[in-house]
Amino acid sequence: MTRTFLLTLLLLGGWLAATSAHAQERHTLLFNDDWRFHKGDVAAGETAGLDDHAWRTVLLPHDWSIEGPFSQEWASATAFLPGGVGWYRKSFEVPAEMRGKKVFVYFDGVYKNSEVWLNGHSLGKRPSGFASFEYELTPYLNATGRNLLAVKVDHSQVADSRWYTGSGIYRNVYLVGTAPVHVARWGVGFTTPEVTAAAATGQVTVAVTNANSAVAPVLVKASLADAKGKVIATAQQQVQAQPGTDTPAALTLKINKPTLWSVENPNLYKLRVALSVQGKPLDAVEEEVGVRTIRFDAAQGFFLNGKNLKLKGVCLHDDAGALGVAVPLEVWERRLKALKEVGCNSIRMSHNPHADYFYTLCDRMGFLVMDEAFDEWEVGKNKWVEGWNVGTPAKFGSHEHFQEWADRDLRDMILRNRNRPSISMWSIGNEIDYPNDPYSHEVLNTGRNPQIYGKGYLPDHPPASRLGVLARHLVEVAKQYDTSRPITAALAGVVMSNFTDYPDVLDVVGYNYQEFRYPEDHQKYPNRIIYGSENGMGRDAWAAVDSNAYISAQYLWTGIDYLGEAGKWPQRSNGAGLLDMAGFPKPEYYFRQSLWTTKPMTYVAVAPAPKAGDSPNVNHRRLQPTWNWPAGEQVRVVGFTNCEAAELVLNGKSLGHKTGREVYWDVPYQPGTLLLKGYNLGKEVSRTELHTATAPHALQATAYQTKLAASTHELAQMEVRVVDQSGNLVQDATHEISVSVQGPGRVVGIESGDLASHEDYQAPKHRAYHGKLLVFVQPTGAGRISVQMQAPGLQSQQVTLQAK
Repeated sequence: MTRTFLLTLLLLGGWLAATSAHAQERHTLLFNDDWRFHKGDVAAGETAGLDDHAWRTVLLPHDWSIEGPFSQEWASATAFLPGGVGWYRKSFEVPAEMRGKKVFVYFDGVYKNSEVWLNGHSLGKRPSGFASFEYELTPYLNATGRNLLAVKVDHSQVADSRWYTGSGIYRNVYLVGTAPVHVARWGVGFTTPEVTAAAATGQVTVAVTNANSAVAPVLVKASLADAKGKVIATAQQQVQAQPGTDTPAALTLKINKPTLWSVENPNLYKLRVALSVQGKPLDAVEEEVGVRTIRFDAAQGFFLNGKNLKLKGVCLHDDAGALGVAVPLEVWERRLKALKEVGCNSIRMSHNPHADYFYTLCDRMGFLVMDEAFDEWEVGKNKWVEGWNVGTPAKFGSHEHFQEWADRDLRDMILRNRNRPSISMWSIGNEIDYPNDPYSHEVLNTGRNPQIYGKGYLPDHPPASRLGVLARHLVEVAKQYDTSRPITAALAGVVMSNFTDYPDVLDVVGYNYQEFRYPEDHQKYPNRIIYGSENGMGRDAWAAVDSNAYISAQYLWTGIDYLGEAGKWPQRSNGAGLLDMAGFPKPEYYFRQSLWTTKPMTYVAVAPAPKAGDSPNVNHRRLQPTWNWPAGEQVRVVGFTNCEAAELVLNGKSLGHKTGREVYWDVPYQPGTLLLKGYNLGKEVSRTELHTATAPHALQATAYQTKLAASTHELAQMEVRVVDQSGNLVQDATHEISVSVQGPGRVVGIESGDLASHEDYQAPKHRAYHGKLLVFVQPTGAGRISVQMQAPGLQSQQVTLQAK
């Protein structure tokens, strides 16, 4: 996989623009450049006569909320960042290759309540901030002159989510030109109902749109090519495409000796669907697809390609700290690589559909995906304003449009992503049954309820019986568009939902933080497929999966720290992740690696020794990977390893061997070198060292990539560290680091991972946190980019980038 190739894929809801010489009837253009933006409402902002020269020029994707400032006047749920109303306008001419065609604009996501106009004509509205949608421009298009596309975005209800959502056109936009007879948006379906080592059957469905006034005799041809480009299967069907509607076609591909998609070997084929009339090419689309089978079993768990597999998953939100929710592919690629190394093989898209290229990465990198549609249904949940579970919550949210839009939002999520081999489940909701938030039931007066708002049954709240009614409807909607994957939901109040039809209408049932219910419910409901849809980091939570064949999965909350769902001010982010917001691993990351991986590993970190009467178990959040402590202080050295035995060595002296995933030694601190060795069969196979750091001396920078694609504005990510004269990280360094750029580039954000920092994310300076920063630099053109990093009293550092 190369970043340049991935970045140049012009994805349209999973579509790849056809690139062969004889299939140029469809043209797809990334439409992100040269938008003008104004924060605040504007009267008649859609009209051509409006003077917008004073508006900012922005590059999409764009999230205006992340520009701040952080303020207590906003909501802790959404990171104490502002919302509001914003306008975007783009003036353009129709590209020559699209003239005479049907022209569409496709938005991968706009948060939220968007309305789009072309040349003053309203094209439509979309309340959801997570749905992808398309409008046809052709009726109002000036084919040879200037055109004005205007978008109004209304996020004036700031506290409308339980986490940070951002504001604006925060995902890619595409301009698409097709022939009048073409493949409909998301009009190709691909499944593999029969798979063996010898052969597989690929079922292809195609929706052919005919915008002409006469019937069109269309030849629909499907072909499948392997990774080397060799066509291995073809099929075709003649259809009479009826005018003004979509005409279905169904084709069967026979695939000999298929190479199966798996988490270890995510093999992809290229499916090409081409339309022609009397030999004349009309349209062609391509998608990457995989051949694989999935199966859940109530007694034995999950099977991929007939092999039992434990899903080692994490939940993820959309943001990346300093970038807000306008997160480029290469940032997710770096983060997903880190999660792959920790042993993660599955992602839960919490709690909404994500950016198109995120799924492409999961397809290519071998992550199984739970795609999730909603966090609330017909009634709103609590959105905390002053801090999590503090004060009076707001009740704004997506429920306001549920009755009108839920079916379409769910349909579009499934059609958009249905051909992706990574997706293993569709989720219709997260914690809709959170006890008393909003639904309630008499059983809440009894039993064990680990998650509950208020005390006991609240009769003035909507009855839990509604859960089954709504779930049944959503499951029916989902199955209209895909029956090849199970439908699930993440249940927070299983004790309450068990008195409704909710679990029964689901194919697989997710339990959030309720591992203690697994044995009882497995015995009581032997046909129910149970898994952990949201779980804590503790060893016991994993043991509930690892030791029970019938539990197939664990999804940790969460893989990466995220903005919002915060405590009281000044905290404005949530720190539950394995990685911090800069993507740097925390000690918890390495504990998980010891549980989830087999490649020999060791990790060592330190905390003050527990006092008399304290729990002997050190909270992993207190651990610090540093060997700088007050002289003689008693400290607890904690090691994580998947090796058979571990040995701690301090300044060349062995402090003994121990066994277990988590081991510890209480020792009086003395400066020098702390070494943890891992042994298998008596042989050292892994080691990790900590060195006492001396005074801060210099900045040290590492770029994750130095060659960038200027045309796609590929982002450079640079880790900056404060180090001593020997190059050791100075963990407690908090220097303010300034970043300057010479050449065709700009700083777009700096992230430290500090959950309570209120520094301006767009400023070219930021304080180090735990001695580190992550700097994002974006090319503004082609050429050499010099990035200089400076801090008072430290040697500076320069990194050279090349944008081509």
